[in-house]
Amino acid sequence: MDGATFSGADNAALLDLARALRTSGYKFVTITPASHERVNRRPGTEWAHTVRDVFGWSRPFRSDVLPRHLFNLAHESKVLTRHADGWLSLVRFSSLDDELFVHSAFPTIETDSVFFGPDTGRLVDAVLAHLAGRASLIRRAVDIGCGTGAGAIAIAKRLPEAEVVGADINPAALRATALNATLARVPNVIAQHSDMLRDVGGSFDLIVSNPPFMIDPAGRAYRDGGGHWGTGLPLACVDAAVERLSPGGSLVLFCGAVIVAGENQFRDEATRRLDDAGLVCEYRETDPDAYGDELDGPHYSEVDRIALGVLTANRARAETGLPAASPRSVRTNRNKDK
Repeated sequence: MDGATFSGADNAALLDLARALRTSGYKFVTITPASHERVNRRPGTEWAHTVRDVFGWSRPFRSDVLPRHLFNLAHESKVLTRHADGWLSLVRFSSLDDELFVHSAFPTIETDSVFFGPDTGRLVDAVLAHLAGRASLIRRAVDIGCGTGAGAIAIAKRLPEAEVVGADINPAALRATALNATLARVPNVIAQHSDMLRDVGGSFDLIVSNPPFMIDPAGRAYRDGGGHWGTGLPLACVDAAVERLSPGGSLVLFCGAVIVAGENQFRDEATRRLDDAGLVCEYRETDPDAYGDELDGPHYSEVDRIALGVLTANRARAETGLPAASPRSVRTNRNKDK
């Protein structure tokens, strides 16, 4: 789904469609594009047979596959396009944290596609783990490169008194964030256009991000990290934290990192910058080997592996000189596929 689809969609009908799906018990966990492609290549998957096939697997369908009220809502939403003698949905709906999120249909080939996948859930897990161990007050938080708004929404659900900004350079992502925040009933999420934090004022008690970190020759906004080895945007998030974290504030950054000749290029540079700025940081590798299919490409020819990790950083509280951290109870459930 590209930006034109989002801007042309009927928001009220699209929200009604999402609510109807949720009421019906619809759940779908979105997998990686590579796995999605493999599943959709299996015999018998050429056409959809179920609602999940239509709105999860992005398979073409004939109108009798959907219950009439769902087809009517999808048609009214203006997110259906003709495909041979049937239809194709231009949106997907995915389950996470007991919510449904609308995002781009598979394959996400447009440069302004709104991506949702396993890394979205990993970011939410990292954010909720941080909230569960944090005692200091969060008045203002931001999700940089918010995409569907999943990180911002997870925070806003737990901290209804906080102002939570979902910042993104992609207008389609901002429209998706606004829709998903309405669907999740979290009015304290503000979707704001911004290149990093350049167009968002003030400081933050919490900065979170799952920035693009791949080397993407197609230059897709949700995927291409830029800079050396895809570290451009992840390191820009680190710099934003150095500049904009409040006293006692924290950064939670989930991203991938290339390992070249045994060295983690992102971790080493990020921790150096944070140490130089006096922030207390920790890097934890959560998956040593992800996106292995990318290693076949010429742009990864020198790379040993692509690792996933969580970087956290804390700025000292001004009154004590100590970093912010002590446990408190925060609900941390994640929705499971059923």
